[in-house]
This record gives sequence, C-alpha cells and structure tokens, in this order.
Amino acid sequence: QVQLVESGGGLVQAGGSLRLSCAASGTIFSINYMGWYRQVPGKQRELVAAITSGGTTNYVDSVKGRFTISMDNAKNTVYLQMNSLQLEDTAVYYCNAAIQENPLRINNYWGQGTQVTVSS
Repeated sequence: QVQLVESGGGLVQAGGSLRLSCAASGTIFSINYMGWYRQVPGKQRELVAAITSGGTTNYVDSVKGRFTISMDNAKNTVYLQMNSLQLEDTAVYYCNAAIQENPLRINNYWGQGTQVTVSS
C-alpha cells in the first residue's frame, strides 16, 4: 500500500511564496510521475505541474515562470515552489503520483489535499 502525505499549505499574502511537499511511502518499486493538481469549489480539478522520474516537467500556462516543480528520487518526494502567488492561486492542492509497487503493476494515487489561501 502506498500513501502520499502533503505538507506546506497555508495562508500567504499576494506576491508571497509557499513550498508544498508530498512524500510517498509504502511499497514502492518505482515512481513514474508525480504532480500537483488544484481545485476550487464548483470547478474541475486542474493539473498545475507535473514531473517524470527522468526530470521532464510540465506546467499549466497560468503558473509558468512562477511555480517550480522538483522531485527528490531518493526521498520519493515532490516539491512545488510557488512564488509571486496571486489570489487566483487559492485552492486545495492535491498531490498525484503514478507508482509501481512491483514491476507488473502501476497504480495512481492521490494525497489528502492541502489548502493554499492567497490574501490581498
């Protein structure tokens, strides 16, 4: 069984910074990908940033140049550094990962979510 545990959310003023962390634990053979999604009430969950185990990254246009995703393969942890935060970044942020528990099986996992609130 694999768990994703997030940390680092909170309240910040517009223009400020936050760093989210998500650590995967349990039976892990390999991690193919880790990413961050966000969701606000009444809207669909959207992909914010993603990174593969090889280091390839992808960002939604609205965060390019402000957010940076990185992964520590040794710690099975993904980070999201969020700078120049805007009111529109307020959301619940969810960690997502595609993890192999053995060579033959890959599953998709979600964290419990962490609230990010940007105030004016």
